[in-house]
Amino acid sequence: MKGYKRLAAAAVLVLAAVIVFVNITVMRKYEKSVKQYKVDISRVEREIAENGEAGEHDTITGVFEYDGSEDFYISDSEYVIREICGKIYRIEYTEARADRPDMLRINLALFAGAGAILWIVMHIGKNIIRPFNRISRVPIELSRGNLTVPLTENKSRYFGKFVWGLDMLREELESAQKKNLEQARDEKTMLLSLSHDIKTPLSAIKLYAGALSRGIYSDREGQRKAAENISAKADEISGYVTELIKSLSDGFMELQVKDTEFYMSKVVNRIIDYYSDKLSASAIPFEVSRYVDCLLRGDPDRLEEVLQNLFENAIKYGDGKQITLTFDDEEDCRLITVSNTGCQLPPDELTHIFESFWRGSNADNKPGNGLGLYICRKLMNSSGGDIFAAVEDGTMKITLVCKKAFGGNV
Repeated sequence: MKGYKRLAAAAVLVLAAVIVFVNITVMRKYEKSVKQYKVDISRVEREIAENGEAGEHDTITGVFEYDGSEDFYISDSEYVIREICGKIYRIEYTEARADRPDMLRINLALFAGAGAILWIVMHIGKNIIRPFNRISRVPIELSRGNLTVPLTENKSRYFGKFVWGLDMLREELESAQKKNLEQARDEKTMLLSLSHDIKTPLSAIKLYAGALSRGIYSDREGQRKAAENISAKADEISGYVTELIKSLSDGFMELQVKDTEFYMSKVVNRIIDYYSDKLSASAIPFEVSRYVDCLLRGDPDRLEEVLQNLFENAIKYGDGKQITLTFDDEEDCRLITVSNTGCQLPPDELTHIFESFWRGSNADNKPGNGLGLYICRKLMNSSGGDIFAAVEDGTMKITLVCKKAFGGNV
């Protein structure tokens, strides 16, 4: 805000300087026009001296040679007497042809314009700069974990959508924080419960193992039963561990998906516009097949997120020779396929690519966490659709199955 105040002060000084400059310029121009008669008189003198007669000039109303008459020095006009080449001349003139400028109106117009500019500057400062400064600290506070920072907006609502977006972000963060706390509490409760449940079979295993080590079971039948009991208790513990892993794997991420209707072109056109420029800058050929627009059911933002993930994977894991976007129909579904050449994923790993935290042998040193396609599958399934992958002649093809809304093609 201090910088803007300095800018506003500079604007005031500039406007004042403009007003002063205009006043000085107008008055100088007028004074110059007023004194033009002196210049014209000098020209008349020179013309008479050179040619014996004077030409026409704006401020000269008459030139008369002295004829000995007493009336020579009598005239209703302003005049000067000049001796030129031994002769006496009366040169009559008028001081100015131009009207005196109305400086009052000029200054009123200048001050009105300056006032309008200053009002705009003050309005911007009060209704845009100051509110923006108030909300500019909100992202910093959110990054620090302060989710109760107030979000206020004035009546002008210049930043209404921005503030609304920040408020949504804060609510999402607050909701995520609450869910994380609840999940941490549930996980702790579950771990405590499982640890208690595991103690019983673990004690039995230790008991049977101790008995075997001390030779309590001397006959083969007793040893066999002890071994079977140890195996059964081990299986029981394994079941608890499997339950724990499944619970942690399924519950670590919750994704919100809206159920609405939207035109496919709304999403596809944004993807095409963005990646046409990006792939062109990377010199990667990009081909899009023709399609008939249709009404889909699901979440357009989530579908765009999935397509972005597929394109980024195509760029990251492809050979940069070709990326294509194709469309097809199957019953009441629209199929959207993103393909890239240069796939090096072994066929036996294809079934694992949608698992969480799984990365293929073709990942090498490429950055990633193995969650991209897992999230894509969760989003598509939550939208009532599906996703599958296939490799054909070194080309990776990942297809999204999107449910059509009632009405089909348009």
